Amino acid sequence: MNDEKNIVVDLKNISKSFGSNKVLDNVNFTLHEGEVHALLGENGAGKTTLMNILYGLYEPTSGSITVKGKTFDQMTPKLAITNGIGMVHQHFMLIEPFTVYQNIVLGKEITSKAGFVDDKKSIQEVKTLSDKYGLMIDPEAKVCDISVGMQQRVEILKCLYRGADILIFDEPTAVLTPQEIEDFIKIVKNLTDLGKSIIIITHKLSEIKAMADYCTVIRRGKFIDKLNVKEIDENILAEKMVGRDVRFTVEKEDKAPGDVVLDVKDLVVKDSRDIGILKGLNLEVRQGEILGIAGVDGNGQSELIEAITGLRKIESGKVTLKGNDITNHTPREIIDLGMNTIPEDRQKHGLVLDYSIADNLILENVRKKPFSNGMKLNFNAINENAKELIEKFDIRPNDYNQKTRNLSGGNQQKVIIAREISNNPELLIAAQPTRGLDVGAIEFIHKYIVEQRNKNKAVLLVSFELDEVLDLSDRIAVIFDGKIVGEKLAKDTNEMELGRLMAGGVVDEK
Repeated sequence: MNDEKNIVVDLKNISKSFGSNKVLDNVNFTLHEGEVHALLGENGAGKTTLMNILYGLYEPTSGSITVKGKTFDQMTPKLAITNGIGMVHQHFMLIEPFTVYQNIVLGKEITSKAGFVDDKKSIQEVKTLSDKYGLMIDPEAKVCDISVGMQQRVEILKCLYRGADILIFDEPTAVLTPQEIEDFIKIVKNLTDLGKSIIIITHKLSEIKAMADYCTVIRRGKFIDKLNVKEIDENILAEKMVGRDVRFTVEKEDKAPGDVVLDVKDLVVKDSRDIGILKGLNLEVRQGEILGIAGVDGNGQSELIEAITGLRKIESGKVTLKGNDITNHTPREIIDLGMNTIPEDRQKHGLVLDYSIADNLILENVRKKPFSNGMKLNFNAINENAKELIEKFDIRPNDYNQKTRNLSGGNQQKVIIAREISNNPELLIAAQPTRGLDVGAIEFIHKYIVEQRNKNKAVLLVSFELDEVLDLSDRIAVIFDGKIVGEKLAKDTNEMELGRLMAGGVVDEK
């Protein structure tokens, strides 16, 4: 495997700066034929930047790129595709109203002798590819109608259709359900069995152990180590990644909950198709407790959060916050009454991507002192607030003028968490709070969520990571088909019991 003749990618002394910010500093990376090689690092370590250089989206400041024996000072996407490189980005690049096959052949259409697109041959070609690689895609389905996991398979087929034998996956499991992650791991194995070479950008240690042969670690833009995955455990990977020991368990003392802060009664809500999704849901969240919502994606979690926070119309039922009826109130009114939210979709609902870090950190308080007198902004106060929160929440880079669009996904998440927690809410709603975060950042965010609970605040946690729900929660409510179907104390339950409830089963009470 490690014969020099089998090297398909060799990046030497790659450096990259954006202005004064040096993102990569003389990084080396080597990929061998038929290998799965993980690129591991904290949020903002430079992982995606390095792969964007390989794929030709960025020009390196210095260094060389060698692909299958050919050396380039810089790559372009066209050159990358010509040389057999395909990249599946974290945020998919698909045209949703188009069908699967239309997305796959776009730009490289199969045409008839008359020059027209041959739909029949296109569909057959996509089906043949899908069958060959075990991807089981319906070529004629519309992208908007298929799951996220299936959309990812479409992206993979786009690369394979263009002849890619080197595949780059950027955080491939960040938006997948547990079952889809299992399927993805099988797809990776199938691809390597058929001779493909794969690079996976990730910080999920268990998945590295499940998929990768080797792992290159970069930290703050510098090469740290190359490791044989079979010879090391997750603790060593975590320590290499963040440069210190990482605790995988959440520490919190037992605490009796106080008064009810959020009370949801008989909530009925429709989804975007005007079909009932919440069907008389009830729950309470109390002071000094973390209530975790466990459930399979699609059972009404997103609609529940949107209804509570004023983003979705409530058809019937009642929501009260600290005794105040907030049913169908505006988001501004709800925030002013003491609710803050870490939203499920950070880019859609959490940030203004073309605003600076400093501006995003005061979005909800822009009308308030000391940031404004109602007429004029106080930029000194805004910038000082940004400096304080950037340091406290370890947001990288630490330039408060940086547009949030240019941050890694994990650092975008840190901006949101810093803003919401610093508002000192009576109720914090945390929806997928650690999605896309590395283990060091997860440990950090968990500490702040528990700190809210210890300050006698109420926390509503919604996460598809069942171990996160079990670790953080005091009490767990299981949602199924738009209703809460069971509640358990976290200390008295386990994944198997919760899993049965999540699937609509019944747990015997003893």
